[in-house]
Amino acid sequence: MSEKMATRQAYGEALLELGETNKNIVVLDADLSKSTMTTHFAGKYPERFFNMGISEQNLHGVAAGLAHSGKIVFASTFAMFAAGRAFEIIRNSIGYTNANVKICATHAGITVGEDGGSHQTIEDIALMRTIPGMIVISPSDGMSTKMLIKQAAALYGPVFVRLGRAAVPGIYEEDSKIEIGKGMCVKDGSDYTVIATGIMVNEAMIAAEMLEKEGISLRVIDMHTIKPIDKEIIINAARETKGIVTAEEHSIFGGLGSAVAEVVVQNCLTKMAFVGMQDTFGESGKPAELMVKYGLTAAAIAAAVKSL
Repeated sequence: MSEKMATRQAYGEALLELGETNKNIVVLDADLSKSTMTTHFAGKYPERFFNMGISEQNLHGVAAGLAHSGKIVFASTFAMFAAGRAFEIIRNSIGYTNANVKICATHAGITVGEDGGSHQTIEDIALMRTIPGMIVISPSDGMSTKMLIKQAAALYGPVFVRLGRAAVPGIYEEDSKIEIGKGMCVKDGSDYTVIATGIMVNEAMIAAEMLEKEGISLRVIDMHTIKPIDKEIIINAARETKGIVTAEEHSIFGGLGSAVAEVVVQNCLTKMAFVGMQDTFGESGKPAELMVKYGLTAAAIAAAVKSL
């Protein structure tokens, strides 16, 4: 496994590498560059970095304009402000015009912790996947973040990348074959399948170890791309195992669970269970404690598997 790293940190490092090889890369931030890790790009390439201030709608409007002027634009702020406060601008100025903007939203989910329910974004995947043409990515570790950010830069069109605040264990190595739109089977198994995204991939791996001791073989899939979703890997899981559990640091409505269920119901019916935020807001607290309280743990995944 690679080193433990926050996906936002990996994003900052990827931007530095991209900036060196591609002079067309421009980065915008909404006065949060130290937190989103775009500050490193700003320090090295100040002529290609713009702090738009606390004005997220303007951030995305300017990003769209720069993109239509021929730039590859990375626009960053916290996920709550990126997806929530500026949704209409993203829809009409970026999505509707197919602008070449990569919205890299950090501090997503309840692991923002002490910032509380107002800042704990649990709706962003649902919002972004409804926008026609928008690619939606939620990396599980630092290594996959770097790979997916670089691939996003090479694609023309709007991309939403969901990034976290806290450091997470490494899952992939430098030679791992990560590809936008292709889910990764990080552990094979024959009894049940867990399809997870973001930080919940590591929890799913722990759940697999727990269940192995009870004689239950768990397949674990990292669905780092929510849209376009990998239908083939889902259908195979539905056919080859007895049921599917989805796990996400997001509402169970409209996110990964919904996307997987859409594929299952149209192609190969199987039993399903959903691990995620259960129609509730979060609250202020330490990330680990919040994950326990709201059932975003390996134990919760294992229980969901058993429920099938």
